[in-house]
Amino acid sequence: MHNIHLKTVSALLALCATAAKAQSTSLPIAPSVLVSSEQKPSTESPQAAPAVGQSYALTPNPAAAVLPKPHVDLDAEHPYTLPELIDLAEREHPETRIAWETARNAALTAGIARSTYLPRMSANVIGGHQASSGSSSAFGVNTQGSESVTGSVSSVTLAWLLFDFGARRNAVDAAQKVSLASNILFTGVHQKIIHDVCVAYYLYLAASRHTVTAAKALQNAQEIQKAAEERYRGGIGTVLESTQTRQVTAQAKLVRIQAEGAERNAYASLLEAMGFSALEKIKIAPLERHTFTDDTRPAIEQVVTDALSRRADVLAAYASEQASQAAVKAAQTAYRPKIFLAGTGAYVSGQLGLTAIPAIGEQQLPTLNITGNHWNSTVLLGLSVPIFDGHARANAISEAKNNSAKAAATLDQTRIVAIREIVGAQNALETSLAADEAARTLQDASQISYDAALDAYKHDVGTITAVVAAQTQLLQATLASDDAYSSTLSAAATLAFVSGTLATAPR
Repeated sequence: MHNIHLKTVSALLALCATAAKAQSTSLPIAPSVLVSSEQKPSTESPQAAPAVGQSYALTPNPAAAVLPKPHVDLDAEHPYTLPELIDLAEREHPETRIAWETARNAALTAGIARSTYLPRMSANVIGGHQASSGSSSAFGVNTQGSESVTGSVSSVTLAWLLFDFGARRNAVDAAQKVSLASNILFTGVHQKIIHDVCVAYYLYLAASRHTVTAAKALQNAQEIQKAAEERYRGGIGTVLESTQTRQVTAQAKLVRIQAEGAERNAYASLLEAMGFSALEKIKIAPLERHTFTDDTRPAIEQVVTDALSRRADVLAAYASEQASQAAVKAAQTAYRPKIFLAGTGAYVSGQLGLTAIPAIGEQQLPTLNITGNHWNSTVLLGLSVPIFDGHARANAISEAKNNSAKAAATLDQTRIVAIREIVGAQNALETSLAADEAARTLQDASQISYDAALDAYKHDVGTITAVVAAQTQLLQATLASDDAYSSTLSAAATLAFVSGTLATAPR
C-alpha cells in the first residue's frame, strides 16, 4: 500500500514538473520579477519568455535557515489553560517586543524635548601653529622673511535659552502626546494578541471536538455495520444492507481523518497566534462548556459609547491629533523672539587667542573674539528676533497644519471604523448565541432519533436507510453544535476586543 502511495506521489510530482515547463514556454514572465540566483540579469525585453527548462530555485543560504527558538521556557507535559497561553504569548510574541521598543523610543524623544529647558555646557581645547614665508619689494629693494605663531586656547562655554514664548513648551507637549499614543498602541498590541490567542484557542477546541465527534461517528457506523452483518448472518438482512453499512463506515473514517488534519492545522495556527513556531510541542487544556446567559447581550448604544472612550486605536488617534495641534503651535512660535544667556571662560597662551560665544538657535553663527595671551571671561544676555528666512517658517507652519488636518480626519475615520466593527461584532454575537441554542436543540433531537432508529433496526422493525440517515444527521448536528459554541466564544471575545474591554483572558 505504501509503495502504491509513493508511486502516486512521484507521478504527481512529475506531472507538476512537466506542467511547469510547458507553462514557462507559454507565459511571458518579467525577468526582473523571477530571476534565478545562478543567472545574470537578462538584457532582453521585460516581456520576453524565459528559456525552456529555466530553474527559479534559489541557492540555499544556510545562515538564513535558523529555526526560531522560544524566549520562554515551555513545559511539554503541562496542559496550558487559556490564561497561561495568553501569558506566554504576551511574553513571546514579536509584536509585543516591537511595540515595546517603539514606545521606549517615543518616551526618549519626549525626554530629549524636555532637555531643551536645561543649559548647555561644553569644554574646548584648541591648539594651533601658523607659519608664513615669502618676499616683498619696495623702492627696488627685495626683502625675504618668515615667521611662525603657536598657541592654545582652553575654554568652557555656557548657553541657556531662557525664554522663547512657548516654542519649547509646545514641542514638549507634542512629544509627550506622541509618547502617550505609543503607549496606548503598545496596550492595543497586547489586546490584539489576547484576542488572536482566544480566537485561535476556541477554533482549536472546536477542531479537537470535531475529532472526538468524528471518532464517535465512526464507532456508530461500525456498530451499524455490525448489526447489519449479524442480521445478514441470521438470514434476515441483505447484501445491500451490509454494503451500505460498509460505505457508511468508510465515509466515517474519511471524516475522522479530515478532522484530525484540521485539528493539527488549528494547533499550528494557535502556536502562530502566540508567536511560537509550529514545530513546538505543548499540551492544550480543554475548556469546560457552560451555558450562555442573557447578560451576554449588552446594549449596543452603551457598548459604542464606552468603546469610543477606551479603544486603543481611538485613544491613540486622539492623542496623535492633539500632538499635531501642539506641533502647529510649536511651528508658529518660530516667529517669536528668543531671550538667551551665554557665557565663556577661556585661558589663552601663546599668540593665538579665540573666545567663542555659542550660537543660540539653528540659524545663527557663533560670534568670534580674537584676543592675546590672558584669561578671558564673557557673560552675555541677548535677544534674538527672526526677520526673514526665505519662507521656511511659513512652509513649516503650513506643513504642520496639513498634518493636523490629516490627524483629525484619521481620528474621524477611526471612530467610524470602530462603530462598524462594534455593530458587526454585536450582530455576530447575537447570531452565534441563537445558533448555539438551536444547534444544541438539534443535537439533542438527532441523538434521540438515532438511538430510536438503531434500536428499531436491531429489533427488526426499522430499516437500514433510516439508521444511516439518523446517523448522518446526528454527525452533522454534533459538528454544528461544536461550531456554534466555538463561534459564540469567538464572537464574545471579538466584541470585547473591539469594545476595548479585552484586558485579560476571558473567564
